[in-house]
Order: sequence, then C-alpha cells, then structure tokens
Amino acid sequence: MSNVAAKAREPVRSKRWPLIVGIVAIAVIALIVVHLLGGKKTRGGQPAQVVGTATAALGDMPENLSELGTVTPTATVTVLPQLSGYLTQVAYTEGQDVTKGQFLAQIDPRQYEINKQQAEAQLAKDQASLGQARTDLTRYAQLHAQKSIAEQTFTDQQFTVQQDEAAVKADQAAVAQDELDLAYCHITAPIAGRVGLRLVDPGNYVTASSTTGIVTITTMKPTTVQFSVPQNALSRVLQRFGAGAKLPVAIYDSENSKQIATGTVYAIGNQMATGTGTVPLRATVPNDDEALFPNEFVNVRLLVDTQKNAVLVPTPAVQNGAPGDFVYLVNADDTVSVHKVTLGPSDGKNTVILSGLDAGQTVVTDGTDRLSDGAPIKLAGAEPAASASTAAAPAAKAGGKHSGWKKKHASADSSAS
Repeated sequence: MSNVAAKAREPVRSKRWPLIVGIVAIAVIALIVVHLLGGKKTRGGQPAQVVGTATAALGDMPENLSELGTVTPTATVTVLPQLSGYLTQVAYTEGQDVTKGQFLAQIDPRQYEINKQQAEAQLAKDQASLGQARTDLTRYAQLHAQKSIAEQTFTDQQFTVQQDEAAVKADQAAVAQDELDLAYCHITAPIAGRVGLRLVDPGNYVTASSTTGIVTITTMKPTTVQFSVPQNALSRVLQRFGAGAKLPVAIYDSENSKQIATGTVYAIGNQMATGTGTVPLRATVPNDDEALFPNEFVNVRLLVDTQKNAVLVPTPAVQNGAPGDFVYLVNADDTVSVHKVTLGPSDGKNTVILSGLDAGQTVVTDGTDRLSDGAPIKLAGAEPAASASTAAAPAAKAGGKHSGWKKKHASADSSAS
C-alpha cells in the first residue's frame, strides 16, 4: 500500500514545479521593474545644483608670452693696464658713477718720460744727418750735371739721403710710441657707467698681461633684458617684428608680483638652441630709475599682438575632459549642456573662445564639479521655495533667461493656494 501511495504523490509534485518556477520568475521580473522605475524616479528627482554663471562677452585679448629673462648690460668693461709699472694714484671710489674719459688711476710715468727723451735725441741726430746728406746731394747734383764726378758717387748719395729719411721716420715713430705710453700711464674710463669694487691700491705693480685689471665698469642705463621664446611662438613674433611693429615688453621682479620696468624688443637671435628649442631675444630698457640690476633674473611678458572683439569667458568656465575643451552652457529650462569649444589665448582671468560659443550665451563658472549633461541648476544666492508665500518673492526677482525657474515656482504657488 505504501508503494501505491508514493506513486500517487509523484504526479502531484511534478505538476507543482512549473507553477513554482513561474511564480519565482514573475517575482524576479516584478523586482526588476520596481528597481528600474525607482531608479528613474530618483534620477528625475535629483536636486538642482547651485552654480555661479557668467555671460560670454566681446572684448580685446592681448597675446602675451611670459618668459624668464636676465638683465644684460649694454657694456661691461674690465679696464686693463696697457703697460707695466707701479700705481702712484687710484682716483675712483667703489660704486662710483663715472663718465667716459674720467681719470681713474696713474702709473708711474718717469721711465716712459726718459724713453721719450732718448727717442727725441735720436730723432734730432738723424734729422741732422739727413740735412747734411741732402746738402751733399744738392752739390753732387750740380757736379753730376757738369760731368765732374762719377755716376756711382751721385747715385750712392741719393741712397744715403733715402736711408736718413727712413731713420728719421723711425725716430718719429719711437717718439710717438713713448707719447702713447705716457698716455697709457694716465688711465681713464673708456665708457660711462658704474665702477665695481676696488681691485688695486696705490703702490701695486701692474703689468700689461694682468687679467685682474684696474677696475670693472658696467653701464647701468640704458640696459637690456635677454630672454627666449619657444619655436612654436617664433613665427608670430617674426611676423610682427618683420612688419616693423615695436613689440613692448613688461618686466616683473623675480617673484613675478611687481612690474619694475618696460621696454621694446630690438634684436632677435639668428640661431635656435637645439637643446631647448628656443630663440633668444633682447629688449632695450631705459632704466632711468636703475630698477634693473646687471645679471638680475626677471620675468618678461612680451605683448605679441591683441585680438580685437574676441569672445571672452572667465577662465574657470573652461573645462577639459573626454569631449576635449568644453563649457557648461546654461539652457532656458535651467539645465546645463556640455558645449565643446575651441580655445584661444588666455590672460589667466579670461579666455578667448575661437569657436563653439557666441557672445551673450551664459556659462557656468562655479560649481562645475558635480554637473553633467542635462543636470538641473540653480543660481547661487537663490533660495528654494519653502511655501507659497516665500516662493513669490524670488520668483518675481529672477532674471529673464531663467524664466523656467519662475514658471515652476508659479505653478507651486497656484497649487498651494
């Protein structure tokens, strides 16, 4: 009997399994539908993100190149002695401004004065010999015309006169050399500028082969600033410079916090540095206030050109991601959309939009970290509607291009009443 009962229950169990499987499948489908509907509802109810906005406007944008530079004096001269001797006088003081030709130091001239006297004596002797030779040549010429002397005697006297003339010229050169040595004993400034620290004292023996020198003079004003520009910006600089434009430069201190001088580019190097891919430029600076010091490191801002009537947006509005460069454009329904743009030059505060955006369009400048395409937004400072009475005031003050926000709160007022 037990076997008969067991066989009777087997068909019942086999009929229940499809029903159980169907119920489980329906339950799973129901859970999936509820999850999907619930997710859409959550996304649809995403709160509006508070953002700051700005309107793209037309304006002028300077194209600047910011580079590191070095103050390079127009002249730095180390005054070297031209001859040897003891210094009897040093007339400059450390850090003094001198003019061209100003007396600096004196070398003992006595030995060179003696040399000059000897050269002058030799000159006088040779001049006397020349005078005698010329007198004899005149007499020999008369006798030669009368056929009274041999031809060889007359010719030899002509050569004697020429030799004495050459000796006189050599003596004159020796006297001139001694006069030059005496001038070298009196050392003067070859350029105008500022002398450095003292290098010699009276009593020092200096030589013509000395490398230390008597003093170093540096021109303080005007001065120049040397800097380099990268090769990708060189073509624009060459185009403007070749057209005769005076490219202005603004010079800032080493911390790049204060402008200390201005100047103009006057020379461009003729070779590119292969190691850095840059070309040196040099700008002249009046430096009347001597704000620039030789060999000082400075920051240089070169104004290459100015774009007129360009579309400008605040730099924080520009984003970069998977689409490339883009901005969050504010739509009329108080949502944002990702708008791809092409960027131009920037001055740090504003950025030029070459394409992808028109003047008058509104972009998000603050609060972009939580935005996505189609996200709802709310202007910074606007308060959410807590009741019908509190919603009326912000709705009345809202701007025209945010009319969608006003319409939503107006409907909330009517429903509350």
